[in-house]
Amino acid sequence: MRIKSIILSLFILFLVNSASFAQATDGSQLWFTNQQLSPKVKTAIPTTVCIQEESATFKIIKEELAKSFPALGVGDVSFTKKSTKNIVLIGTADSKAIASMVSEDEFAKLGDDGFLIRRKQGDGTILIAANTEFGALYGVYEFLRLLKTSATDLVEIDRVEIPSYQRRILNHWDNLDGTVERGYAGYSIWKWDELPGTISPRYEAYARANASIGINGTVLNNVNANPDILTKDYLEKVKVLAGIFRPYGIRVYLSVNFSSPKELGGLENSDPLNDQVKSWWNDKADEIYAMIPDFGGFLVKANSEGLPGPQDYGRTHADGANMLADALAPHGGIVMWRAFVYNPDGDDRAKQAYKEFVPLDGQFRKNVIIQLKNGPIDFQPREPFSPMFGAMKHTTLMPEFQITQEYLGFSDHLVFLSTLFEECLDTDTYAEGPNTTIARITDGEVYNDSITAIAGVANIGEDTNWCGHHFAQSNWYAFGRLAWNNKLSSAEIANEWLEQTFTQDADFVAQMKRVMLQSREAVVNYMTPIGLHHLMGWSHHYGPEPWCEVPGARPDWLPTYYHKADSMGIGFDRSTTGSEAVLQYAEPLRSIYDNVSTCPEMYLLWFHHLSWDYVLHNGNTLWDELCYKYSSGVDRVKVFQKIWDRMEGKVDAQRFKEVQAKLAIQATEAIWWRDACLLYFQTFSGKPIPEELDRPVHVLEKLKMLKFDMTHHN
Repeated sequence: MRIKSIILSLFILFLVNSASFAQATDGSQLWFTNQQLSPKVKTAIPTTVCIQEESATFKIIKEELAKSFPALGVGDVSFTKKSTKNIVLIGTADSKAIASMVSEDEFAKLGDDGFLIRRKQGDGTILIAANTEFGALYGVYEFLRLLKTSATDLVEIDRVEIPSYQRRILNHWDNLDGTVERGYAGYSIWKWDELPGTISPRYEAYARANASIGINGTVLNNVNANPDILTKDYLEKVKVLAGIFRPYGIRVYLSVNFSSPKELGGLENSDPLNDQVKSWWNDKADEIYAMIPDFGGFLVKANSEGLPGPQDYGRTHADGANMLADALAPHGGIVMWRAFVYNPDGDDRAKQAYKEFVPLDGQFRKNVIIQLKNGPIDFQPREPFSPMFGAMKHTTLMPEFQITQEYLGFSDHLVFLSTLFEECLDTDTYAEGPNTTIARITDGEVYNDSITAIAGVANIGEDTNWCGHHFAQSNWYAFGRLAWNNKLSSAEIANEWLEQTFTQDADFVAQMKRVMLQSREAVVNYMTPIGLHHLMGWSHHYGPEPWCEVPGARPDWLPTYYHKADSMGIGFDRSTTGSEAVLQYAEPLRSIYDNVSTCPEMYLLWFHHLSWDYVLHNGNTLWDELCYKYSSGVDRVKVFQKIWDRMEGKVDAQRFKEVQAKLAIQATEAIWWRDACLLYFQTFSGKPIPEELDRPVHVLEKLKMLKFDMTHHN
């Protein structure tokens, strides 16, 4: 009987483990998939946890530890309110045990979200302390991350973490009808038609994922905002989501339509200097905060791409932003006013935001933050940084990155965007001399802003794996980690994500980390090398259409506006002999970019129109170098395929096959990109493709006939 009992127990255990493994391998578990204690952890972890405080957030902390410790093989957790030796002690200064072990000065440095993790020498206690329950939650997630990925054995850990930005926010481009603009992972996870009555379990899973990487805010709706989001019916739905997110430290924000007073309130206009308009917004803010006391504030896209704004009434961006800021200020809310504006005025589109906003520097309220895309055009595979960073010295600025891959192959292409984010944040603007990086400008180090923030346009949808591509999850993860610590390297982030998401197998991590770190450069090479940009297809931005011409379309919506290919050469002249966009940058960058011999090669055709015969530093002509770059991008993706094929058996079969299929699409489309661009540009250069390179497999005229079906990717 005993043998039968043991066999039955083992069989049941097998079924339980098999069920867990099957569930985890569809990607739905994100970076919680691989619950495996790192072999680098060589010290005993206490299994008695002391938490002397109670709240919904501390309940989450208990649940996380109760799930993770057994899964990691640490052991079953027992909870106590009595502080003894050899325990994990978690809490805030409100806990007597914590207060006796952490000085007031240490607490003062942590701020609202920071935490410390410390091993008390002698009795084996691990202390996780913070000023707030949310800081404690972040500390616990970091502790669990260390158990799964840490290079330290935790024996002498003494770690203090303070986030780089106070507001670490996802921007959802989700519409009220369930569609997602530039979303490639299915429909929106917000089921507005079902709320507030029906609550998807995904809402809490979403909150947990964000909290685990330090994200503490979410803008629920598209910047192309429908005024209806501010109606009472929708605010009741928002209230439910805010309640689910609150214990995870996540505030809700809303994108608002500037014409809401006119559209919803029946007012004659939405002029920001109209007292009735001001009163409408004041009342609306009061209504929102009565329902959602911790509401974060508004995100606004105004006078951009046809959307209404203060300029419709002869007012400035500052007039519009300040009016909203005044309505939110009594409640502690902020306005994030997007600087993505451009008008068909005949000037270089790259100069537009600077021209409109820099003259307003110092005119914005303290609770207004100008939200800037990383580059001056629009989330291209590579752009120089927006010159507004550093130019507005008396206005709070926040970077806006795109996590979803609008111009980088959607969710079909493996592109680790952390290297793009890092490249931007580490760029020196020289606004206040050397080492005035975008990270230091925006995190408060240089200008000591009272509010600091960073935003990422979310790539989340209702697909089982959340992001459409298993590796696209890494971009959500990377944004959160860099928002928390803008000094992390992409290599560190890739390592963390791979170990938590797939396996700790050293060969797998090393090989796939190499793929991830090289992936963005590969995409730049097969799409837009040497400073080319916006060669993507009309409207959808997916495939290559450098030849695209649409009758009646604005020139700055078309690729030909940007590459300016002709028989003489290629590139957009933004030098002092061209559009003079270089003048918007501080010295020495202004002179470096202006001089073709010192301009970094990666920005060469962004700032200069050059002859096809121009000789680069490596001795190649510009035409030959374009050919080599496009081909190298294609070759690199083929290498990625081979590396992934060697990973079979190191990861589960489902995700292996799904990633393999995506890489096959990417390899095919990299060739599509190479052929389309080189064959088209060859009609201007008249030069042969170097004979050592692979020949095009497409015919230009047939490529021009391809029509992309957007429904395939929605």
